Amino acid sequence: MVRSKPVIFLGPSLSREKARKILDADYRLPAKKGDILQLILKEVDIVGLVDGYFLQDYPPTPIEVYNLVRKRNVKVFGSSSLGALRAVELGKYGMIGIGKIFRLFRDGILESDDEVAVTFTDYTNYKSEALIDIRYNLFLAQKYKIIDNMTRRSILRISKQTYFPYRTYEDILDKCKSKYPEINSQLESFREYILNNKKSLKERDAVRLLKHIKNIYVP
Repeated sequence: MVRSKPVIFLGPSLSREKARKILDADYRLPAKKGDILQLILKEVDIVGLVDGYFLQDYPPTPIEVYNLVRKRNVKVFGSSSLGALRAVELGKYGMIGIGKIFRLFRDGILESDDEVAVTFTDYTNYKSEALIDIRYNLFLAQKYKIIDNMTRRSILRISKQTYFPYRTYEDILDKCKSKYPEINSQLESFREYILNNKKSLKERDAVRLLKHIKNIYVP
């Protein structure tokens, strides 16, 4: 009997094109309330929860994931975004967290959903930036001496003050330029750095989740 493909809920954290090069799976849109509950009636062995809705729709509830893990004995993995949050909540019931972001929440270093929340559309290229990814790029920029600690803290402060659907580098750096004109030179250096070297911790963790599932999945 051929096993069903892993079901992966994936959105802005990693492109489908990149994901399919790693794992042959049943890729779904970011999870919303009810999506995981429906899988209880399906022949599913492995589920990967990466992305889910925060603003445009209700996210899947913890009880949905709990029922899938406990009642159907499905292996459920989470990373990067909503998946990391649910894995922290449900780790004691069998959900498995993957990646750095999961560990940061599990260990209490990060606490707010705001760290991973983004907004996106299916019909435009608009996507806000996750606070955790902004932190990551600021860390790297300081490490490579693109910016100093004061500039890093100033950009992070404005990022935190910006409501997550509007959290883009362009908007954040424009606000910083108005509020902190004395660091304009470093702001422009960081802007150029982001254009050419932007990294994503959410994407990196999503890749880790897919590679982990690939290692255990036997068709």
